[in-house]
Amino acid sequence: MTIALCVPLGGAAGLWGPCALASAQLAVDELNASSGITGRPCRLLTINAGDDARELDAALTDLVDDGAIDALVGMHTSAVRLDLLKVVGGQIPFVYTPLYEGGERTPGVFAIGETTRHQLQPAIHWISTQRRPKRWFFVGNDYVWPHATHRLARRYVLDAGAEVVGDMYLPFGGGDYGEVLDAIRKRRADAVLLSLIGQDTIDFNRAFGEAGLAAHIVRLSCALGENELLGIGARNTAELYVASGYFASLRTDANLAFKERYRGRYGARAPTLDTFGQSTYEGIHFLAALFDDARRRRLSEQAGLAQLGIAPLSYRSARDSAYAGGRVNHVPIYLARAEGHHFEVLSPL
Repeated sequence: MTIALCVPLGGAAGLWGPCALASAQLAVDELNASSGITGRPCRLLTINAGDDARELDAALTDLVDDGAIDALVGMHTSAVRLDLLKVVGGQIPFVYTPLYEGGERTPGVFAIGETTRHQLQPAIHWISTQRRPKRWFFVGNDYVWPHATHRLARRYVLDAGAEVVGDMYLPFGGGDYGEVLDAIRKRRADAVLLSLIGQDTIDFNRAFGEAGLAAHIVRLSCALGENELLGIGARNTAELYVASGYFASLRTDANLAFKERYRGRYGARAPTLDTFGQSTYEGIHFLAALFDDARRRRLSEQAGLAQLGIAPLSYRSARDSAYAGGRVNHVPIYLARAEGHHFEVLSPL
């Protein structure tokens, strides 16, 4: 069974690639060490799905038309996801693994990551209670996920008794953040919601810290992992909070076991674990559970047992996720604060 693994290998989100590739291969190794997927060994075909990718749609069209791939696991931006749906939507199973804005209903597509509502609503409530900001400024990349995130966040901020004093969208690779930093100062923001990704969030947070804003303005992100944190630098991370379904520092049984297997496979020089990369591990195991479920369903129908229905899917996960059916995936959400080069998990949300 050939699985197309679509991950960014360049562009703004390119730093997600190494961990994503390693995590997905670990899952494949684990499956092939037992019975593969429905008794078939599986392998990965890696495809660059970065914002700098060229002719991605054409390449996937050829692979699907030729029957060269059996399924797709994607860990990339929602903008890329929407493009890929035009090519593979409804033709082969498509497991979309990272956090996203929610609402995906395309037949054959399974979005198993965190959604904005489950991340942001409790996180903004926590920060409003603990830090009491009154003037929020939103900054994001200019594509579907930040726009959808900011629409929801505006409501949550208002519900908390605060106001939104600015909302700016920047192109990938924006580089110069002087204008947005000036706007944050002029509008006297005391909290910033960051919906920038990858290298852009690194560059912005560096500029934010160098501008002397880090010590007295709270920052909240839903898409900032350990690789970004290393790039930002410890001196620029004061009052930086992240709401996510996964942190490498989680001391849960599932994560400790996952990290032991990951480091056992790749050693001390393993790519840094983060929420984006870990999600491909989960996506490969979800795909295997999906095919196993379809096989059981066929057998049940052949035996005249279709009326029994199909139970929710359970699959191997580093964060205790579970698919409840009806396109509902239960992902625990945690709030963490940046402490130098690591995340200190403060609370489940």
